[in-house]
Amino acid sequence: MGEILKVIGLMSGTSLDGVDAALLETDGENVVRPGASLTVPYGAATRDQLRGALETALGMTRDAAVPQTILEAERVLTEAHAQAVKALLEKAGLAAQETDLIGFHGQTILHRPEQHWTWQIGDGAALAKLTGIDVINDFRSADVAAGGQGAPLMPLYHAALARQSALASPLVLTNIGGVAQVTYMDGDTVLAFDTGPGNAPIDDWMQRHTGKPVDLDGALARSGRVNEAALAKMLDNPFFARLPPKSLDRMDFGMAAVESLSPADGAATLAAFTAVSIAKARDHFPKAPATWIVTGGGRHNSFLIEQLKARLGVTVLKAEDAGWDGDAMEAEGFAYLAARSKKGLQLSLPTTTGVTAPMTGGKFWKAP
Repeated sequence: MGEILKVIGLMSGTSLDGVDAALLETDGENVVRPGASLTVPYGAATRDQLRGALETALGMTRDAAVPQTILEAERVLTEAHAQAVKALLEKAGLAAQETDLIGFHGQTILHRPEQHWTWQIGDGAALAKLTGIDVINDFRSADVAAGGQGAPLMPLYHAALARQSALASPLVLTNIGGVAQVTYMDGDTVLAFDTGPGNAPIDDWMQRHTGKPVDLDGALARSGRVNEAALAKMLDNPFFARLPPKSLDRMDFGMAAVESLSPADGAATLAAFTAVSIAKARDHFPKAPATWIVTGGGRHNSFLIEQLKARLGVTVLKAEDAGWDGDAMEAEGFAYLAARSKKGLQLSLPTTTGVTAPMTGGKFWKAP
């Protein structure tokens, strides 16, 4: 067993709902002891700034100067993360000097692995200065530069959690954030890939039609009906036939197929689309798993979970049923990856991101 580090993990996902912060004691290998965690929601103004950064980045070329709108969004994002660190330390009763490291994912505003380009905004140097704690960020760039997809990055943490559990193999953990991913685990085999949309299209639909950021508990979707023609049209996408590893950008799936539907039918159809695309991941597994565990914000949408259970026809558990914190898991995961990065251990594998060889990664920022 190596040195145990006390690490704060920070995650701002593609759902743009806020900052998840979590403490983890870990050696970056087999020891994972989750601690306090919390979520600091973004205000409407911050969420709008981040959406603006996403939209601005879509039209950019790699060699273009970074627009002021993105630089300002990065500043606001970094300050929000510093506030989340402060709140977490207060909750845990810790001083900054009692922690070793921060794993700072930042906010993905563009993901084009086919161009060897992935872009997470978030100023690591500024965060180290604001918190007084060493920071590791930029977890994806090295993998993408080496030909990998740069995503998903949670599988090694998922595998560490699975090794500590009594759950039978093969086991699948699916994270439903803005984009959905699966990690398939069976002994030493770890296979992972993005499956398709998660909450992002549903959230965007809700924002546009109701002014609310999410479909709370799937209430609007439950009042509607799944439009099978629109669902079939969305599923007619070459992404689903591609062999893994594979990954997506939040904006890769448009909503043209549901534009003519009522708000309720659109919400129901988009939730079904997420469920079906996750279920289609089975086509790429070596063996049929008996158990699926769902983490991420999507597990709070009971209509989506019902759709997933109906399509899978096997045991589907929420993270909490397995003794894990589904809200904190990605933040914990970036704490785990930060510890691995500091120790020079691999963050990604050929079977998780498609990179040609296991890759280390991350950039280190020393606190002043």
